[in-house]
Amino acid sequence: MHVPDGFINAPVSAVAGVVAAGAVAVSLRGARRELGGTSRSNGAESGGERTAPLAGLVAAFIFAVQMLNFPVAAGTSGHLLGGALAAILVGPYTGLLCIAVVLLMQGILFADGGLTALGVNITVMGVVTTVVAYALFRGLTGVLPRTRRSTTVASFVAALISVPAAAVVFTLIYAIGGTTDVPVGKVLTAMVGVHVLIGIGEAVITALTVGAVIAVRPDLVHGARGLAAPLKLRVDGELIDAPAAPAARAASGAPAPAAARSTRKVWATGLVAALLLAGFVSFYASASPDGLEKVAADKGIDEKVQEHGAADSPLADYGVKDIGNARVSGGLAGVIGVGVTIAVGSGVFWAVRRSRTPEAPTNRSAESV
Repeated sequence: MHVPDGFINAPVSAVAGVVAAGAVAVSLRGARRELGGTSRSNGAESGGERTAPLAGLVAAFIFAVQMLNFPVAAGTSGHLLGGALAAILVGPYTGLLCIAVVLLMQGILFADGGLTALGVNITVMGVVTTVVAYALFRGLTGVLPRTRRSTTVASFVAALISVPAAAVVFTLIYAIGGTTDVPVGKVLTAMVGVHVLIGIGEAVITALTVGAVIAVRPDLVHGARGLAAPLKLRVDGELIDAPAAPAARAASGAPAPAAARSTRKVWATGLVAALLLAGFVSFYASASPDGLEKVAADKGIDEKVQEHGAADSPLADYGVKDIGNARVSGGLAGVIGVGVTIAVGSGVFWAVRRSRTPEAPTNRSAESV
């Protein structure tokens, strides 16, 4: 759903840019808490510090998965937006920053998403998806049983709804500042219709990813903080719950074992997955236009589309210039994109965490984070 230059007029694009900048500024403040765990207990920092090393990885993973367009209808494809996934994994504020980093890299390096439309894209693909998805996710996890399965189901529903919600907001922006004279009702019907289908793909990818991380390290999933399967002991042939040692340790403020705190294996696994998806699997992605491109062509809202300002970039259109082999060109561009995104994202999130203001120790537990 990357909006190119020329779909939305300059004044509305500028307003969207201000909205996006304000959302990023607010997220920078909120991300300090999510990344740094500013709540402390008996001098021990809460679990939030584990989020910082993973935030850059989440941005790179979303970049990689966005390269995998999947077919949703005749002649139409879709791709992950990623707002729901990022918000659930690392928190809504950090999640929005992840999407902003991805969109910035795509716009500057790969000529994907207009430069003057960057504010529109961050608003639609970042702000709307993270806010809608995380609000739904929190609402569902508040009423469903506190289990891994319920958390995964909540992530599925949140991701599903977030995509057509983004389509609705794009249509509203088009109604205000569209550069072509197309009935808004037709645009809305077409956009919501195709993006409901894309939302199903988004929901599947989000649920599978969240479920996989929860299965091995629920403590690393922001939306699953406090969720842990009880340890089972076999007594007289029956399984019973063991004492909740991790919970007791957290309540006492004692640090978890180093093995439990380590994120190296998860980080390495995620990085390898992102590189494989972007460098190899992306070659098999659908070549059909995505939902917005298809609607724009069918309804005529792309009549005044402008050439991208970075159209001459060596990586434009997700290929390396002067490399004739499409498989090698696209794969290398994907690997470069993952590398640059994780480097820029990690730098941003490291700086945000370092900039937080230290707080005096309190008696609040890790649950208050």
